[in-house]
Amino acid sequence: MKADVAKNDGIKRVDGRLKVTGAIQYAAEYHLPGLVYGVLVSSTIAKGTITAIDSKAAEKAPGVIRVLSHLNGLDISDERGGTKVTKAQIKPFADDKVYFNGQPVALVIANTFERAQYGASLVKITYQQQDHQTSIAANSKNTHKPANGERRDYTRGEAYAYRSAPVKIEAEYTTPIHVHNAMEPFAATVFWEGDKVTIYTKAQAIKSMQQDIMKLFNLPEQNVQVYSKVIGGAFGSGSPLWPFAKATLIAGKIIGKPLKVVIDRQQMFTMVGYRSPAIQKIGMGASADGKLIGITHEAIGETSTYEQFTEGITATTSFLYDCPNVNTQYRLTQLNLSTPIYTRGPGETTGVYALESAVDELAFALNMDPLELRKRNYAQKDPDSNLPWSSKYLYECYEQGAAQFGWNKRNQKPGTLTDNGWLVGYGVASGAYHAARANCTAKARLSADGTLLIQSATSDMGPGTATVMVQIASSVIDIPVERIKFELGNSAMPAAPGEYGSMTTSSVGSAVYDTCTILKEQFTQMAGNESGLSLDYAKILKDHNLPYLEITHESGRSSNSGKYSAHAFCTHFVEVRVHPQTGMVKVKRVVSAVDGGKILNPITARSQIIGGVVWGIGMALMEEGVLDHRFGKYVNSNLGDYHVATNADVPQIEAIFIDKKDPITNPMGSKGIGEVSIVGVAAAVANAVFNATGKRVRDLPITPDKLL
Repeated sequence: MKADVAKNDGIKRVDGRLKVTGAIQYAAEYHLPGLVYGVLVSSTIAKGTITAIDSKAAEKAPGVIRVLSHLNGLDISDERGGTKVTKAQIKPFADDKVYFNGQPVALVIANTFERAQYGASLVKITYQQQDHQTSIAANSKNTHKPANGERRDYTRGEAYAYRSAPVKIEAEYTTPIHVHNAMEPFAATVFWEGDKVTIYTKAQAIKSMQQDIMKLFNLPEQNVQVYSKVIGGAFGSGSPLWPFAKATLIAGKIIGKPLKVVIDRQQMFTMVGYRSPAIQKIGMGASADGKLIGITHEAIGETSTYEQFTEGITATTSFLYDCPNVNTQYRLTQLNLSTPIYTRGPGETTGVYALESAVDELAFALNMDPLELRKRNYAQKDPDSNLPWSSKYLYECYEQGAAQFGWNKRNQKPGTLTDNGWLVGYGVASGAYHAARANCTAKARLSADGTLLIQSATSDMGPGTATVMVQIASSVIDIPVERIKFELGNSAMPAAPGEYGSMTTSSVGSAVYDTCTILKEQFTQMAGNESGLSLDYAKILKDHNLPYLEITHESGRSSNSGKYSAHAFCTHFVEVRVHPQTGMVKVKRVVSAVDGGKILNPITARSQIIGGVVWGIGMALMEEGVLDHRFGKYVNSNLGDYHVATNADVPQIEAIFIDKKDPITNPMGSKGIGEVSIVGVAAAVANAVFNATGKRVRDLPITPDKLL
């Protein structure tokens, strides 16, 4: 009989007290004996070569130990035979090439952070500058198909069929650069002992980072130790082994001392990825009664000149609606900027903004309620793969969300509702994100004192991974949560996938579930007990003269998983106020209805939805990385000028969970909600602004000047 994973539903975070009391150490908080500090020097041009480095003044400064650059760096090789560029970004100190403004080109090491910082200010670098390109708009005609077969063109039925539809719309939507700006800046603390290295850093994918370091220095697995026990926000940026971390590893090996490097807020804009800007064109056509005839979605994203990055901007368009004719196209332009990375909900966030804005525009052209248009084109099975859904309760999201929100109060004609001189608007948008599951291994040890220890090399960047794993284990093995400890963040533990793609609970949770199930079965056999009866674990161990019983087990995908299309779904309802004289937009209220399978912990799940909605508000109304294209340099690389949503911008946010088990995804019946929580939010805000004003802003963010 399967355990009821909901029986401990709603337990508080097991690491909550440790976090608020400061007992947990983040990457920059490891103070090793003999620790020294490094500060990176960044390039000031976007493309060219370094012609000279004058580090004499820095080397003579008090406390400075070493200044490293390509002139005296470590010659390291990798699996591709020592090439200058690796799969996971550029290799620091490899040569004199500059690929983007803000590239790390030197590292000053000193006995205090302040001395290293001062020393870095004394390093003078001269360049041979070359012409550069940093504008996606200026290079929208200079694009190419992604290499290696990634993100191929897609056609179902007839391409461009929307053009012959009785009612059609065509629109272009643009989104700017979005920067992660996690509260915790990136840091790496590195210590070498001969050919063994230990690194404390921000790592969403601990085992992958271990593998990257092994390849970089040609080391066996046992010689590389990665610690990332807690993360103060990553949102995708914590996945790769970035050049700053490589520089720290190289420098630490050269100087033979424990070394800490913390990048500053300005460097956070250039050294750890960002969301690619995008230009999207959508054509959408329907019959007069609102049945979709065709959708065309063409998108342009950007990548760096030294590495290809792609994301699924057009992916959702192929399956969200029942439409016989769909074609999509994704192209890249190479610019002299650092490589983008998955950011707070990958390309689906960008793509669904355009898709769901276009649905709203088509509804207006049809003079039809936009929620009704979505219902009329509801896909009962995946129209892309032709597979049945593992589960889908998006219709329930429509119904329950609309009832809670009061959607029936919306007026179809824009600009007709007012409140104390403000224009009132209602907007809606849907979202989807695949429910993935990867192989994962967990170790479970039940000791004679009645405590259960579980280990897996996963990480936790804030959603409450350890809390949910403790909850799953408790439900399976019937031990109180306070007697269970879940350890993570250590590469020496059993292998786990990265914490991204909304698959951690499904992957690691399945491993915990299966491992604890096997452990319980072994205790049952040892006791000669019938399955389902309560077990006295301590007594069984004592009777068998054992201090503990331990199981390590790898859990993989269900054998039925390939027979179904698995996604989480959501619908966001947004109410805005727009001031007609100033163009100021305030989000008044948000109701997000979510089909995330079985909700294992409503407390942490609600927090995920709130976080995603807040990000979506920032995306819609304020976030924008601004470049001075003359220099390829950010002009707002700080939290004063790069605007993010603050408490004053965040309205009442209600999360509704359909809370029905998915029978396919995993033993718990859950589907990830971390990514889907943001997908569609920006479109819902934009649609609400149109309903309030009658002005359609297709260029995010929606700032007051665009409404006046």
